[in-house]
Amino acid sequence: MTTKPNTTFKLDPISMQVIRYAMERIADEMGYTMVRTSRSIIIKEIMDITCAVSDSKGETIAQAHHAPMLLTGFEITTRALLDHFDEEDLHDGDVIISNDPYKGGQHIMDLQTFTPVRFDRRLIGLVASIAHHADMGGATAGGVAGGLTEIYQEGLRLPMVKLYREGAECDEIFGIIANNIRVPEKTLGDIRAQASANFVGARRMKEIYEKYGPEVVEGCCEMLKDYSERRIRAGLKKIPDGTYTGVDYVDDDGVRDEPVRIQVNIHKQGDHAKIDFEGTAPQAPGNINCPLATTHAAVYYALLCVIDPHVPPNAGCYRPFQVEVQEGSCVNPRMPGAVAARTNTSQKIAEAMMKALAQAVPAQVTAGSHGQISTCGFSGFQPKTNKRFVFIDIQGGGAGAMATKDGRDGQDSHLARFMNTPVESAEMEYPVRVERYALIPDSGGAGQYRGALAPRRDTRMLVDGISFARYGDRQAFAPFGLFGGKDGAMGRFYLTRRGEEPVRLKSKGFDTLSRDDVVSICCPGAGGYGDPLGRNLDALERDLLDGKVTPERAVEDYQVVVDAKTLRIDRAATAKARSDG
Repeated sequence: MTTKPNTTFKLDPISMQVIRYAMERIADEMGYTMVRTSRSIIIKEIMDITCAVSDSKGETIAQAHHAPMLLTGFEITTRALLDHFDEEDLHDGDVIISNDPYKGGQHIMDLQTFTPVRFDRRLIGLVASIAHHADMGGATAGGVAGGLTEIYQEGLRLPMVKLYREGAECDEIFGIIANNIRVPEKTLGDIRAQASANFVGARRMKEIYEKYGPEVVEGCCEMLKDYSERRIRAGLKKIPDGTYTGVDYVDDDGVRDEPVRIQVNIHKQGDHAKIDFEGTAPQAPGNINCPLATTHAAVYYALLCVIDPHVPPNAGCYRPFQVEVQEGSCVNPRMPGAVAARTNTSQKIAEAMMKALAQAVPAQVTAGSHGQISTCGFSGFQPKTNKRFVFIDIQGGGAGAMATKDGRDGQDSHLARFMNTPVESAEMEYPVRVERYALIPDSGGAGQYRGALAPRRDTRMLVDGISFARYGDRQAFAPFGLFGGKDGAMGRFYLTRRGEEPVRLKSKGFDTLSRDDVVSICCPGAGGYGDPLGRNLDALERDLLDGKVTPERAVEDYQVVVDAKTLRIDRAATAKARSDG
């Protein structure tokens, strides 16, 4: 493909913004292509995906508006890809796959795909997608059980290899994957959906080059990265210089019943910041270890959210930061450390970052959010067809309150930003019945602004012999309140067997379920922000009327007088009670 030099468009700030939004639109269109053509609920409903566009150096130009957790992981893997392949070996229509957590991946269930884009016979960049798959083999369906101790137990770990060569599928690689997974028709369909997203992205990127010309596009991309860098440096200058430390804990690693300490130290000077993890626990025996790509993503996510949440997220954003992570720690493990449950550690990194930054810019952070991902893998056989199914259900929790507003009830927060699994979709595809899906009253911490309420989901099994693998957290350490705000509620998992009382389950583990067993996932809430006595009484009264706060907790936490029948607050009696107290 050869084009004449373009003289219509100029290299200027306006063109830069046009190219920026064009590139972001490519990444978004790739994501929605994947969602529309996928097979598994975890992609088509939960949207545990993201997509990105990078230049020929492997630096991110634009990322889709999906899961921030996957931020920066592409760059680590892309650099490894460019080191692995010579440029002349990267062709139009190639799809290169990898899911190795020790080569820039996240965990084995997250498969990354990369497609080279060539224009005028030269490499101009790569488009990439990443998606969580329902099953990639391993000891448990979906790879989500807590307590796994080696990466080899977690599933099929693929090296960097071409799945498509110039648009044609590599039957041998597809065959290797199919032979090692429980639901090949689902997983292979989802992999093909990723490939289709990449092909769309490559075509769209070429169209931009055809319209604007290589000089304008590539010049604007460099301007865009510089622009993002300037914005981040300007934001950093507004933060007081100093060292800020935040600490949080993973409840346990699924093997030992001991908390795992996560400590971040932010050393901010002028328009630069260094982040280290001195004080963090060493690599854990269980699978809560966090690969380097996910650790970087959590750090960058928190910094960008606080410093400039609207900055274009690209490689330029990362230049003002230096991240130092000791190898052999639980946030940068050595092989063959297990990492499947790394989301619970990455969430604690983000939470510890918020604690640290609260010391410097208190109005720009959130109180503690749910700080975990409750990932459950249900697997068994369909009663009519006897075909294997794997149902991955992911639940988040409450979002922390801010200096000016309540947390968002029942919405995922930080890093993942997953959608929920609609009841109708779960019941239509799998032999389960969702009997309760509701917000938990009083699960949000009290404050001038209230922490968000957490969801509860009760699921009944309709057949025997369903395996239940899971990992969750925030069941020993509550979501923290800030500046007088109270902590949110902790999470709980329960199992109710027929005719028996509910039994509390470990947050990370594996069980086999029978027909009519009910699994209850009670997610953690979120912390409040500010003194509860400063809360607007009209807002508190709405919470009472909506059932979000019970009269008992309103009296205890907010020192109000409540009419038990009408659930209205008696303002005069409240003022007197507070003054007498």
